[in-house]
Amino acid sequence: MTSTGVTFDQMLTTVKKAAAALRDAGVPFALAGGLATWARGSVQPRDDDIDFFVRGDDAERALAALVDSGMRAERPPEGWLLKAYEGRALVDLIFDPSGIDVQEVLAAAEELSVDAMPMPVASVDHIVITQLLSWNDHHLDFAGMLEQTRTVREQMDWERVRDLTKSSPYARAFVFLAEELGIAPA
Repeated sequence: MTSTGVTFDQMLTTVKKAAAALRDAGVPFALAGGLATWARGSVQPRDDDIDFFVRGDDAERALAALVDSGMRAERPPEGWLLKAYEGRALVDLIFDPSGIDVQEVLAAAEELSVDAMPMPVASVDHIVITQLLSWNDHHLDFAGMLEQTRTVREQMDWERVRDLTKSSPYARAFVFLAEELGIAPA
């Protein structure tokens, strides 16, 4: 159970409902975040939200599709994402992530089975890069990210991760730690 009281089974039900709504509305998307790394063979995510990448031009239409499926919309002040809730389950529609072009993410996404439902899933590189670039001195989760990357490390292009995150001291610290622990090649 997550910190918001949402079970993993509830998250899986919500991710499938949201993906179906986006698919049926013709909105290009890719599953991201902890559920995407889980779909690629990692551990069950610690975070309690469901992340999708969508293009900025499609963000409002994506939110409308989720609302039409019965979810409640929220427009947070951050300006790079929109949110929808199904009960306590949170869906983030990320359209302007740090350091990555969403169109590139969508083009590189691979269709995988997520709890028996096919959907586009972002690459591990894109997931890790956007997570590392979102970190700041108030939000760091080295333990969760180490746990996730350890299990999917063979799928990652570590040189690309290093290159695209080198502007962040938090990302550099994470990559150094991953190297020291034998998760990433030195």
